[in-house]
Amino acid sequence: MLEINSIKNGIVIDHIKAGVGIKLFNYLGLDKADFTVALIMNANSNKLGTKDIIKVESNIKIDYTVLGFIDPNITINVVEEENIVKKTKLKLPAKIKDVIKCKNPRCVSSTEANITHRFYLVDDSTGEYRCEYCDNSYEHI
Repeated sequence: MLEINSIKNGIVIDHIKAGVGIKLFNYLGLDKADFTVALIMNANSNKLGTKDIIKVESNIKIDYTVLGFIDPNITINVVEEENIVKKTKLKLPAKIKDVIKCKNPRCVSSTEANITHRFYLVDDSTGEYRCEYCDNSYEHI
């Protein structure tokens, strides 16, 4: 049986949709980490069936907005002395910038250099976002 020990100090990113863990692992640059990290894929989950988990033996800075956009069901646990001291449940962010790009070729964010790509959430259930400049739709889920 596979055994992954608990971490003493760091973070655990839990309830990641199965298969998305590697995307988060790479986004966070954990493949270049000089501290202990574990990517657990397809772990059994009562809630999800299977899930991915990332354990990081370090207190790295994480952009919760981007992680919530990638997978809004993630839970982030901050661990100190092997105890969870803070638990944060992520959700789709109300606004995101420079995460996705507008696909409208006439949008100012597509035609002008150095324009911040900004989107706002229209519908939680469908994951629909709209560009703040041209109102073009982007469906996330």
